[in-house]
Amino acid sequence: MADEQAVPLVAVIGVSGSGKSTVGTALARALDVPYAEGDDFHPARNVAKMRAGVPLTDEDRLPWLHAIADWLAGHTRTGGVVACSALRRGYRDLLVAAAPYLFLVHLHGSAELIAARMAQRQGHFMPPALLRSQLDTLEPLQHDEQGAVVPVDGTPEDTAALAIAAVRAHLLPDAARRPPIGL
Repeated sequence: MADEQAVPLVAVIGVSGSGKSTVGTALARALDVPYAEGDDFHPARNVAKMRAGVPLTDEDRLPWLHAIADWLAGHTRTGGVVACSALRRGYRDLLVAAAPYLFLVHLHGSAELIAARMAQRQGHFMPPALLRSQLDTLEPLQHDEQGAVVPVDGTPEDTAALAIAAVRAHLLPDAARRPPIGL
């Protein structure tokens, strides 16, 4: 990939509460590329629906996914990181169609851990009650998808470091032999 795409273009994916925003921000900072918060792409009706505890449908998610795909397509030359749940393979395929060199960092943890983290969040529109619907929707990364699964059971800094290492190893396959650049 390093020969084909010189700048990193990454989607940090996973269920709500997995740490996408925290890890995505750290990843963008470490890679020196723009960051986009996927929640900001949701139409107001989606936010209202989630705030009311109603799970989104595929139809609800489609305009949101297209907006994120447009952002990714606009950053293929400059690179970028976006936080986006992208729970289903079809959602990820839509993003990859817009940005063929997209690397997926799937943040993964136990339902119990993520539920505990969601219960401690303040001011987010996604209620913990919707976690089950997200877990039921989640389709794990497949072997033919360009990405890495990163565990979230450590500190946010640990998780960010693992995500950064995964992206760098993908961009620079010999990165394991290079000294770490750090956050």
